[in-house]
Amino acid sequence: MKKVSVFLMLCSVLSLQAQLRNNDVYEVTEMDNSRVRSEIHIPDIDGYKTLKCDFHIHTVFSDGKVWPDIRVAEAWQEGLDAIAITDHIEYRPNKETLKGDLNESYKIAKRAGDATGFMVIHGTEITRSKPLGHLNALFISDAMPLDIEDPLEAIEKALQQGAFIMWNHPGWPDDKSTLYPVHQELIKAGKIHGVEVFNYMEYYPVTFDWSKNNNLAFMANTDIHGLINTDYGAGNKIRPMTLVLAKERSVESIKEALFAKRSIAYFHGELAGKQEHLKALLKASVKIRIINEKRAEVTNISDITYRAVSGNNLYILPANKTVLLTIPGPETVFTVENCHTGNGEKLTVTVSDFDI
Repeated sequence: MKKVSVFLMLCSVLSLQAQLRNNDVYEVTEMDNSRVRSEIHIPDIDGYKTLKCDFHIHTVFSDGKVWPDIRVAEAWQEGLDAIAITDHIEYRPNKETLKGDLNESYKIAKRAGDATGFMVIHGTEITRSKPLGHLNALFISDAMPLDIEDPLEAIEKALQQGAFIMWNHPGWPDDKSTLYPVHQELIKAGKIHGVEVFNYMEYYPVTFDWSKNNNLAFMANTDIHGLINTDYGAGNKIRPMTLVLAKERSVESIKEALFAKRSIAYFHGELAGKQEHLKALLKASVKIRIINEKRAEVTNISDITYRAVSGNNLYILPANKTVLLTIPGPETVFTVENCHTGNGEKLTVTVSDFDI
């Protein structure tokens, strides 16, 4: 109790010191929301920390609209744990105006991240037309050696730096998600490690099967160029993100988890991932309390609303709410409509799967 009192006194002192209020200047510092963060409640699962990440972000150092440190501020305020700065190598419309090499945007963002304890990952985007398309190289140490004519050689140089290679928006720009021979060869050789099943405001159902059949990480990212609030609105939804099941809260652990393919794509209330990961997340999110033989109290402790179907019955488990439900048989099969395990395939569970 004494520690709490001391803490409150310190807060009061700091608050008074931070304000200038007199007839000449009256500061209304309580209007400042720059230090206010909206927390995203998604539970940890199976001993792993569920980290909220966006691995595809642009700044003015390629074709984005904002300065790198603003990207960090946006992500911190919106409840994310980590972002990757992935400016284009080949497309830099502002390069005659801005000083700095291909690593400058990361350096600026990293300084801002370090000041608030926010994780910033060094990345870049290898930008070519189809059939290869665009690929992000994450966890690199230097983007400059990747600025070469041959994109396959650029991938090799990224891999030499220990990079995780993500295939970006495979359905863009022709609205056709095609697994070309070049991708098949790269995947077979272990040179593509993940695929964006969701990008910006669209997703690619066929990629669910690509990820499942080739053991690729399921990933969802904003590919943001403008302001987050401008594109997705302020405070009324969770932005697209990749949920990473990490051993601890660190960049190194995020990297280990992605290479181990422990990830779930989240987008517009939908989830895509491996059966075991989605099932574990659902079990950690949903708590069941039996009231009597006919009724149960079901609580969803996460910020994700789940929709399940059994027979002709639709069950909705709203985010952060408790509902009363009729108890079905313990082996009744439920299809969770917003949990995708493949193209046209959904997570299935029974009541007996949950801890009651």
